[in-house]
Amino acid sequence: MQVQLLAGALGAEISGIDLTADIDAASYQAIRQLLVEHEVIFFRDQDISPAQQKALAESFGPLQTHPAYGTVEGFPEITILESTADKPTKIECWHSDMTFRQHPPLGTILRSKIIPEKGGDTLWASMTTAYDELSAAMKSFLSGLEAVHDFSYGFKESLAEPGGRERLAQALIDNPPVTHPVIRKHPESGKSVIFVNELFTTHIVGLSKQESAAVLGFLYEHVKTPEFTCRFAWQPNCIAIWDNRSTQHKPINDYFPAHRCLERITIDGDKPY
Repeated sequence: MQVQLLAGALGAEISGIDLTADIDAASYQAIRQLLVEHEVIFFRDQDISPAQQKALAESFGPLQTHPAYGTVEGFPEITILESTADKPTKIECWHSDMTFRQHPPLGTILRSKIIPEKGGDTLWASMTTAYDELSAAMKSFLSGLEAVHDFSYGFKESLAEPGGRERLAQALIDNPPVTHPVIRKHPESGKSVIFVNELFTTHIVGLSKQESAAVLGFLYEHVKTPEFTCRFAWQPNCIAIWDNRSTQHKPINDYFPAHRCLERITIDGDKPY
């Protein structure tokens, strides 16, 4: 496999491997090591089947399902992320996936199916670099703090739609608010990362409402510093694998009313500490 770095903080494009072929254990391990090292990795021209996407994800560990999206027929683990003129995407902000879970995903594998002629790129940011660039005083202040993450907060637009609360009633029951450390340790690299995000984090425990909003507001601006980011221009049959423990991402929704469709599978993670 050949590795082409995309930016200074994170991101690498990988070539020299065919993910539609049988992949041995050594190659799977190499992909995992590349992911931990570069935090998000990309593969082009990979016309994989849903079964192959699932097998690739299972090489990392058990899989998760998502309560709010439609899925590929026969593969309940693969969710469909689709934006059309009639039903455009609602996700606009920087976030980590599914931090409303007690065990947020280890990572995500996203495969592109339908890509607009222009626009529709995705940005990723390194929460490792974002943490490293904090002052010693801020690192000390944030150490030991915890924050609440809430499914209902992240999906408030969907819940507000006609019938939305009924459609997501079971998801609300299954996903009550959870608490995670503001700064977590990456279980494989051992590095510290910022682990709050604008989509799902509601407040920091133990701070006043105003204090919490001020600290979170600073962190949300800090994590999207351009020097912490990379950008990927999708084509059909591209695959992105990102480490959900140490990155945030943001879709660039500059393609309306064009059609965009991707298929996502998430890998179960550990409880942040």
